[in-house]
Amino acid sequence: MFTLTPQLRLVRPTHRLLSTMTVSQKPLLVAVVGVGLVGSEFIQQLLSIPTHSSPFKLISLSSSSRTLFTGRETPIDSATSWKSKLAGSSSPADLADLTNKLLGLVKNEQERVAIVDNTSSENVAGMYPSWLQAGIHVVTPNKKAFSGDRSLYEEILAASRSSGAKFLNEATVGAGLPVIAPLKEILATGDRVIKIEGVFSGTMSYIFNEFSTAKSGGPSFSSVVSVARDKGYTEPHPADDLNGYDVARKLTILSRQISAASVSSTLPELQSFLSVQTQSLIPSPLESTSSGDEFIQKLPEHDAHFSATREAAAKENSVLRYVGVIDTQQGVVKAGLEKYPLSHPFATSLGGSDNIIMFHTERYSPRPLIIQGAGAGAAVTAMGVLGDLLKLV
Repeated sequence: MFTLTPQLRLVRPTHRLLSTMTVSQKPLLVAVVGVGLVGSEFIQQLLSIPTHSSPFKLISLSSSSRTLFTGRETPIDSATSWKSKLAGSSSPADLADLTNKLLGLVKNEQERVAIVDNTSSENVAGMYPSWLQAGIHVVTPNKKAFSGDRSLYEEILAASRSSGAKFLNEATVGAGLPVIAPLKEILATGDRVIKIEGVFSGTMSYIFNEFSTAKSGGPSFSSVVSVARDKGYTEPHPADDLNGYDVARKLTILSRQISAASVSSTLPELQSFLSVQTQSLIPSPLESTSSGDEFIQKLPEHDAHFSATREAAAKENSVLRYVGVIDTQQGVVKAGLEKYPLSHPFATSLGGSDNIIMFHTERYSPRPLIIQGAGAGAAVTAMGVLGDLLKLV
């Protein structure tokens, strides 16, 4: 069993490594869309690279309400003043206008341009094909384009192949953890994926690390979910996590990557993440609950069901984990609650809101490749996005 931990990840160049990199004569011009938690952290990380060694020029920032476009000659270079400059811009947020300006740089000035989409917007994701077709690279943690309607995904693939522009989306699955890159290398070098299984959701990881342990009994399910919400691990409405959709989206992204690399894939052709066999943990009577507060108030009424499930697992010396599975031999992509023996890495290795993913392949067999670490949070997600951007240098 080979385990890859964040400490071993030397694929993300540091500032010291950047000083030894060969920087192209023309820097990569970067336009950022989305300046929320992840977007702000990404900008801070990007601008923390010393100007003399940075291969990037940050030329545009777009929030939900306004855009700051400075152009190549006067790039944004201050980590302390970019927010005030964006706030003071009189230009409204207009992606069509931004696109036209970037197209001018690519076509007329022969510049290399990348758009970094830090939003979770389907509308922004829908623009990827036109950006790629125009020769603009796309880097993003936005899952929507790669796990939504299959036709959009196929348009993205076709546009990238046609123009040579790249789309990089490592952060859509493991945030800062390397998941997509190792999978691409496994497939490109001729290895065959047998199965991928993992705890892909930091929220679900925390909930079941607290709820189902090696000890018999434990806190109620509702109390664990309530604490997770108070700590900010869940969405404001916990049902948005307990429905399993986040895991289904990540499985869709990985499954499509496998299918795209194989002419004889046995995996189902997923029309969207809704095609994944997904077990929802939302009690049926609470499915229509409109507010998160009401959901938390009513969830204790269903604690007995979850406790009984936990005790059944304990009798088998097992714990409960919400996992995602891609099984190429069975042709199955599914997400749901599973039991794992106390000796299994999913029982022994997880802590807090960690993610853990196991790759079972012909080469990594019988001992799988294991990737584990923080799979959520603004800092590590932004790091994953910046790591992708560095691949374009």
